[in-house]
Amino acid sequence: MDFMNNYHPPSRFVWLIVVPLVLMVGYLGVQSSKGTVWVLSSDKNVASTNLSATVEAELAKDQLPKKDGLDVTRKEPQMNSSKKKLSNLERVEAGLGQVRAAIREAQSKNQTSNDPEYVPEGPCYWNPKAFHRSYLEMEKHFKIYVYEDGEPPVFHYSSSKGILGIEGILIHQIELSKFRTNDPEKAHVYFLPFSVFSIVSYVYVVDSHDWGPMKNTASDYIDSISRKYTYWNRSLGSDHFMLACHDWAPEISTVVPYLFKNSIRVLCNANTSERFNPSKDVTLPEIYLPQGTMKGLIGGPSPSKRSVLVFYAGGIHGYIRQVLMEHWGKNDDSDIEIHEYLPKNVSYYGMIRKTKYCICPSGYEVASPRMVEALYMGCVPVLLKDHYVAPFSDVLNWKNFAVEMTSKDIPNLKKILMSISQKRYIKMQRRGLQVRRHFVVNFPPKRYDVFHMILHSIWLRRLNIQVHDT
Repeated sequence: MDFMNNYHPPSRFVWLIVVPLVLMVGYLGVQSSKGTVWVLSSDKNVASTNLSATVEAELAKDQLPKKDGLDVTRKEPQMNSSKKKLSNLERVEAGLGQVRAAIREAQSKNQTSNDPEYVPEGPCYWNPKAFHRSYLEMEKHFKIYVYEDGEPPVFHYSSSKGILGIEGILIHQIELSKFRTNDPEKAHVYFLPFSVFSIVSYVYVVDSHDWGPMKNTASDYIDSISRKYTYWNRSLGSDHFMLACHDWAPEISTVVPYLFKNSIRVLCNANTSERFNPSKDVTLPEIYLPQGTMKGLIGGPSPSKRSVLVFYAGGIHGYIRQVLMEHWGKNDDSDIEIHEYLPKNVSYYGMIRKTKYCICPSGYEVASPRMVEALYMGCVPVLLKDHYVAPFSDVLNWKNFAVEMTSKDIPNLKKILMSISQKRYIKMQRRGLQVRRHFVVNFPPKRYDVFHMILHSIWLRRLNIQVHDT
């Protein structure tokens, strides 16, 4: 019998039933594995967390669920002992299962790993042993596939200058990284190399207030790679990531529902009130390199040579800065230097270096380079922000090297800072110097610097899911 001559395509009614069911099965296959938040916490007695309940509750409170420990009770899927040949994806997932087991062992047995360059330790880390093991495993195994589709300057390129320059720097470093693989079958994550900064620069029509062309650029790109490759549809974007420092990146990411809901979004604008989700998204620190290098940014005097209690200088952008200026902008207190504009011949960096506590407030958005500048120059950061998730919060315990405040604390600013003992201040300042290496931009990248810490944050979120062939 001639099969083709007797073949009748399914009716339109059948397609309307079967296709949605197939898509739903694929979706559930990915989502069923996303119930554990991997936070390298010091609390070893906390079990896994269900995202549908606890994370949503934590997001409602605008907090990172920092007490969610590594799930030492989680069982990895067992491979069939028969001679069945594993698929490439099954090999990748089996390797990640071994990594999870190694991290759990390092945490539960308090193992020490040898590292001639740097061994994380001390209270500035939630769990230094688990972090170190995870980092070393990342160095050995992590593979990133970068889609080659798309032409510069909108894709594969972004400016490396200005306060948003970290976006272009990191895109470039990922493209040249030893973590990049040319074999997508071996990749753990897939990088979507579109630049929001470039989209705004080259696609947006100034003063048009039209989001359409920018969103269409991102949407069309993901649509094209989803048609050409199998990987986006296989995971519904859960093992893909974007990277952007522009304030408009969160809004542009909403154009593709799975990009917004499932993918890892590495964003400077890490605002939980705008649905930044710390269980899957990554905070990108905003870093300003005036000369395009680290020259002149690192270093400052000891605590005993810092004569100013608290310092801030900057434009009145947004509610928090307005309230800060109303309370402290016009005062005769020599301990407090709060300015919109610095007096002539007064150095901004010079003021940071003579100050104990540096205010790092939100502007129109939560991101600001002041936090990193403070760490660079030995000033204890005062994170004066609402709804902000600080960088690397799943590894770093910010409360031990920074002061965290909200807008409600502004009237009591001096009282709060004066209540911190000199002993406590010196410890915080020294810990800030310790973690500073994690925020340094190196050309080329060096171990434990900001490039590697961003990759580690992505690595942790990839460890938190399991992708299945559908």
